[in-house]
Amino acid sequence: MAKKKSAGGSGAAKRRKTGVTARKAAPRRSRQAVTAPPPAAPNDSKPTVRRLRGELAKALARIEELKASADTDFLLDILNRRGFERELIRSIAFIKRYRASGALVVLDVDRLKPVNDEFGHAAGDQVLKTIVAALLREVRASDVVGRLGGDEFAVLLWNLSETDARAKAAALEQTIDALRFVFRGSTVTSGASAGVAILNSHSDPRRALEEADSAMYVRKAQRRHEKEP
Repeated sequence: MAKKKSAGGSGAAKRRKTGVTARKAAPRRSRQAVTAPPPAAPNDSKPTVRRLRGELAKALARIEELKASADTDFLLDILNRRGFERELIRSIAFIKRYRASGALVVLDVDRLKPVNDEFGHAAGDQVLKTIVAALLREVRASDVVGRLGGDEFAVLLWNLSETDARAKAAALEQTIDALRFVFRGSTVTSGASAGVAILNSHSDPRRALEEADSAMYVRKAQRRHEKEP
């Protein structure tokens, strides 16, 4: 009788062991389900990515266009004051680092207001466009021409001595003085007064502009005195 009880107890123990083994195996199946690979992406994901990349490229190009337009004079297609001052800051930083040289010329156009008053602003715009074209012909590709506002322009000249810079400013005056315009059968002349500031390793952008501007007004008074009888 004792042997039968032992056999019965052994069978119960086996059943309990089997149950424990089954319960231990269940979590492994659960973990396998959690770590299963995600479903495949839909077939149209690649066209969507390409479309988004194209839209991003167009947006970046538009941003660059807006940045450029913010620094450009819309009438004359040269740098405006903002763009020219930024270029002047970069140029002076280059001059300081590499011990280069340069000059800043500020020009004020004469007799533009009478043209606007008598012939209209379209005529005045034509005068400004012709003057800018003349300035661009007289400078090198590495030089920079900008419009500071109204009838005032600035030219950044590279690698010139002070003597050569002042001679170049005088030549720019002569070039503008020689221009002739015809409006409603009348021949109109203009002119310009130029002031110079020499750029070196000690230059400051704001002070350089002030120096060239002050020199321009001195030159304008001198030219006016020269024309008086």
